[in-house]
Amino acid sequence: MPIYEYRCPHCGKEFEKLVPMHTDPREVECPHCGKKGVEKKMSLFGMGGTGLGGLSVSQGSSCGTGGST
Repeated sequence: MPIYEYRCPHCGKEFEKLVPMHTDPREVECPHCGKKGVEKKMSLFGMGGTGLGGLSVSQGSSCGTGGST
């Protein structure tokens, strides 16, 4: 079961929850206020430190030919 990110429109809290893949967000209960009918957020999992196609992205350095300066 994957972990999804949700936001509760009733109390405004954001949370993560382990739920079956095809669970309707209207059936997910907020752990803070106990009400159902949460909104699924867009998750950016797996994006940290990688670029398109899973290639590593170096931050703060420029591309070079490997020569010395």
